[in-house]
Formats: sequence, structure tokens, C-alpha cells
Amino acid sequence: MKIDILTLFPDMFAPLYQSIIGRAESSGIVRINTVNIRDYTVDKHGKCDDVPYGGGAGMVMTPQPIVDCVNAVDPDRKARRIYMSPKGKTLSVQLAKNLAQEENLLFLCGHYEGVDQRALDICGFEEISIGDYILTGGELAAMVTIDALLRFVNGVLGSNESALDESFSDGLLEYPQYTRPAVFMGREVPKVLLSGHHAKIDEWRKNLAKELTATLRPDLKKDDN
Repeated sequence: MKIDILTLFPDMFAPLYQSIIGRAESSGIVRINTVNIRDYTVDKHGKCDDVPYGGGAGMVMTPQPIVDCVNAVDPDRKARRIYMSPKGKTLSVQLAKNLAQEENLLFLCGHYEGVDQRALDICGFEEISIGDYILTGGELAAMVTIDALLRFVNGVLGSNESALDESFSDGLLEYPQYTRPAVFMGREVPKVLLSGHHAKIDEWRKNLAKELTATLRPDLKKDDN
């Protein structure tokens, strides 16, 4: 998979080259390419924003550098083009899985008060949101989306089962996890986890997941769970 990220602040994406995703990038499972939109502006002062028509606070990213940047990075329109926006479809497990099936993704990170609508229309961006709140820019939202989708790309996680056995994977929150030591500050690991009886362990985990979901996120609970 190849992921291009168009941004005014490429240094913000350093975390993507760390830990699990960093190892996946180093091994060639995914190629992450950050591109500075500012490199494509024709403004002699390097500007990529201007005041909004009709008035209002803040600045708006101008269309020219965005369109030229997109055309340079994805001239054959191979990539699924995504603009991180609070107006977009909310990111979910199913959407992350869907994005993980793509061979090429291109993310546009807006900043300031947003992006000139003409750039979005000309380039054919779909809009995705990570929640009903506002960030100072699309960079953090893009990182969240990329992290979420890469968990469903084969080879990124140490175990292919890891992404299938987590919160929201089956409409339930994840059960609690425990590791050594068996007793810590007087608190013991649940005995069923030490029993070696995998059927009982699976049943305990599923029942606890149901209880947690009903208590903490009843909106997720389905009738067949």
C-alpha cells in the first residue's frame, strides 16, 4: 500500500515512522510519503492561504497549490482521495477495513478555516471525520485514520488476529487484559485465565465484554450479542 499525505506541516507526521507502523514502513508493507503543499504554490512569498470571500474569521487554503500538488503526486488518479473534515463520514471499523483494501490512498490535511471548495471538487476528494469536534488542522485526524486502517493490512500487526479481537470488532468493547505477575499489590489475575481451559476462557471474555458494553456503551449493544 502507498499512502501520500499532503500537508503544510510534514514534520507533524514523525510518529507514523515509529513503533508498529514504522516497522511496516521499513519492511515495505506500506510506503508513507509526506508532501509539503507549500512546495507547489506559485505565490512568490510562498503563501497557501488567503482571507475568505464573504468575510469571516481566519484564513482559507487557496486552491492552486492543492490542485497542482495533487496532480503532481497522483497524475493518473490511482489513489482514493480523502480530505479530513468534520463534515465527512465518521471513521468506523468498517470504514477503516474498507480503506485498508486500497492500494493507493491520498490524504489532504486542511488547516486554518479549511480549504477552498473548488480544490475539493476538482480533485474529487471524499471527506472523512474522526468525530464531532474541531482540531486545528487535519494532520492529527489523518494520523488517526491511517493508524486505524493500517491495522487491517496484512503483515502490519504481529498477529493477524490482533485486529479482529479488539474493541468494536464485533460490536462489543474488549474484555480486560492481564499479564505477569499473577498477583500484583494484592490483586490477583482472574483464576479462569490461569486454568488453561480455553473454552471457559473464551466464554468468560465474551460475557465480560457484553457486561462492559452494556454498562459503558449501551449504544453499541446489539440484540444478538
